[in-house]
Amino acid sequence: MKRIIIFLAVLIAAIGWQACIPRYTLNGASIDYNVYKTISFGEFPIRAALVYPPLQSMFENRMTDMIAQQTRLRVIDSGNADLRMEGEITNYQLSPQAVGEDAYASQTRLTITVKVKYINNKNQNLSKDLSFSAYRDFSSSELLVDVQDELCDQICKDLSDLIFNATLGDW
Repeated sequence: MKRIIIFLAVLIAAIGWQACIPRYTLNGASIDYNVYKTISFGEFPIRAALVYPPLQSMFENRMTDMIAQQTRLRVIDSGNADLRMEGEITNYQLSPQAVGEDAYASQTRLTITVKVKYINNKNQNLSKDLSFSAYRDFSSSELLVDVQDELCDQICKDLSDLIFNATLGDW
């Protein structure tokens, strides 16, 4: 009787093990590569009141590079891709943060907001319109022109991570 119970426990464990094999990826992507093979990007024009011209190409390149490095999706120019991302940079804003005893800001925050339209051509139910914001603070004693490239690069990286996780990572 004891052998039968042990045999049944081992059998149930073996069946359960086969049914529940988790799939792990090290990059956070949850893409079924049997279904999705290509992705395309539209332009992300700057629609903000304050404009920093290199930002558009900086952001687009960061997104494209991230997808190419962290997935097996092929980036194509055609609109016939399995997945598509397009959108616009809607906000590029400076705001004072920490006010010192002299009533002047000692810290300034640069905030960038991006509106993204994620289109899943294989399953329209998974398509989404999303908005993402990221920021960096810098000392008000520094001129924006001196730190702008570095701040924008860091913010574009943060935005790319957020967009990747919300779309391809499906977090």
